[in-house]
Amino acid sequence: MNRGRLLVAIGALSLAGAATTGVLLHKGTVDAPTAPAAGPYRGSEPPGRIALPLFELPRSGEGGAVRSRQLRGRVVLVTFVDSACRDVCPIIIGTLGRALRRLTPDERRQIVPLAISVHPKVDTPAHVRRFLSQHAALGQLDYLVASVARMQPVWKSFHVLSAAKTGNADLHSADVRIFDRDGIWVANLNAGADLSVPNVLHDIRQALKT
Repeated sequence: MNRGRLLVAIGALSLAGAATTGVLLHKGTVDAPTAPAAGPYRGSEPPGRIALPLFELPRSGEGGAVRSRQLRGRVVLVTFVDSACRDVCPIIIGTLGRALRRLTPDERRQIVPLAISVHPKVDTPAHVRRFLSQHAALGQLDYLVASVARMQPVWKSFHVLSAAKTGNADLHSADVRIFDRDGIWVANLNAGADLSVPNVLHDIRQALKT
């Protein structure tokens, strides 16, 4: 049975000893909005006040680096993907690409969308560029990738399971996390559940209000 076609829930990925995140590898509808949650966000609300981890990673093929210390004051969107994934990653990147293009120029200046590689050995600059182009997301978000050794502490700080560890490009943590201007994780969206263009836009705009 192809594990990449299953809804895989991996427990024991606790964040700061409190939050638990799953791995969703499931094809589903991504444009239909789901019913709002009880709180202000449509994505699930992480427990407690979980801060954006500290990291510094280079941008694939663009030069320069993203330093999380310098992102305070802007809304940060983070997801975990690889360019060899053929299951949930195209859904995530395609949805984010469409959502980000619908933001106003002023809104766009106030957010930082990041894709963090979970499979550095396949995420060469050429592969990343082709992957983003295929899903209409080229230029819409920064794709961050470094050596496995350099990425491992970043994965650990986010409590994500990497494809480098599983050995399967389709089997890894693959959620979308939104952090507010204070660097606090406020919403979590998953493909096949609550990830959609309307929900991404709603939660980004909600975080911009804070």
